[in-house]
This record gives sequence, C-alpha cells and structure tokens, in this order.
Amino acid sequence: MSSSHTIELPARLGTGDVKALIDELRTTADQDLTIDAGKVTHLGTLCLQALIAGAKAHVANGTDLSFTNSGEVFLQQLALFGLSPELIQGGLE
Repeated sequence: MSSSHTIELPARLGTGDVKALIDELRTTADQDLTIDAGKVTHLGTLCLQALIAGAKAHVANGTDLSFTNSGEVFLQQLALFGLSPELIQGGLE
C-alpha cells in the first residue's frame, strides 16, 4: 500500500510557482496525493499543465490523485479550459 501526501495549493498559481509545484508533484508521484485547492483564486496555464502532467504520472504509477476543497473560483478557472477536477484526476483519459 502506498503512503499518502497532501499538497495545499497557494491562492495564486502563476509562472513563478510552477517549478515548486512540479518538484512537489514529482516527489509525491509514488504516493497517493490529495491536492487541497481551497485557497486558489488564480490558476495559470503552466501550473495547470503541471497538475495535468502530475495526474498522468499518478495514473501511470497506479497511485491516486484527488482534489479536495475545490472552491468555486478554482472550478470556474478549470472550466475556462474545458476541464474539471475529475478529468484531471483521471489523467484526461
């Protein structure tokens, strides 16, 4: 059984945040991961791409990735890209 980890996303996910997000997603790729999106007010494209790549890595590794506290703003920002937490969690498959 894999261990689990939670990442709490900051309010603003912009270009300056992408490297730290990628690093954290990489180090947790072999663990079940919960992403707390409760504070997100801005989701930049590069960070969204990092979340999608992270989800694909979890699918490939057979570990779970899920979102919690997905606030209305986070959901609206995903919807602008035609996405939902469920689509990302499944690796867009």
